[in-house]
Amino acid sequence: MARRTSENQLAFARRLRRNMTHAETMLWRTLRGSALDGIKFRRQVPLGPYVMDFLCVQHRLVLELDGAPHERDERRLYDASRDDWLRERAYRVLRLPNDVIIGGGNIVLDRIRQAIARVND
Repeated sequence: MARRTSENQLAFARRLRRNMTHAETMLWRTLRGSALDGIKFRRQVPLGPYVMDFLCVQHRLVLELDGAPHERDERRLYDASRDDWLRERAYRVLRLPNDVIIGGGNIVLDRIRQAIARVND
């Protein structure tokens, strides 16, 4: 059986899992083990040529956490291209700013729940 993900991409995803940002760690504590309404999320998941911060396969929802590097023009273009690639494959992308995750209380969880509700409508 052919492997869909390259060894390099798998190694990169593993490195990202071991070295998560503060915001990723905070959000993962809330999402892991289907803790958010019984919805299963995976972290640092290779998908096509990219690695998703968080992925809910069941609802085809990708959560991307955006910190300061995502504010640069070249990164915005990369993110837009990546989002287009995902949408073409029927994935929805929810971008969440790191500062909202770190200091926003339940705002992030409410946004995730709303995104899932929109998928199910």
